[in-house]
Amino acid sequence: MSQPKAQFVCDVMNQNFRIIDGLVTVKDAVELMRRTQAQVLIVEKRDAQDEYGIVLLSDIAKKVLARNLSPERVNLYEIMSKPALTIKAQMQIRFCARLFDKFGLTLAPVVNKEDEIIGVINYDDLVLSGLPNL
Repeated sequence: MSQPKAQFVCDVMNQNFRIIDGLVTVKDAVELMRRTQAQVLIVEKRDAQDEYGIVLLSDIAKKVLARNLSPERVNLYEIMSKPALTIKAQMQIRFCARLFDKFGLTLAPVVNKEDEIIGVINYDDLVLSGLPNL
């Protein structure tokens, strides 16, 4: 029996993300997510030595909605997770799944060799697109 062909993160990642400034309010960010059907927001680096931040819908639910804060008065930088743990585009999906499990991730930005975000990967992508046809 032959070895299955290795699949890479870049083969199964999705484009359901937007890169956004950390000074944007949660209200404006949610409106952008609705308009573009983005599932995640990547907060831009402030300079070359900075790192990306990440905001998921669960962050907004836990850090704004559950605390009864005003979305018009909360900026993304206040609720983002930073630094965002990124996944290399050429990583095999099995190693990505192990990394998700080890660090308790459900979604991560995917970066190319120049450290630019080119997509996002989540468990749905890994399983539904990454497993060979059964």
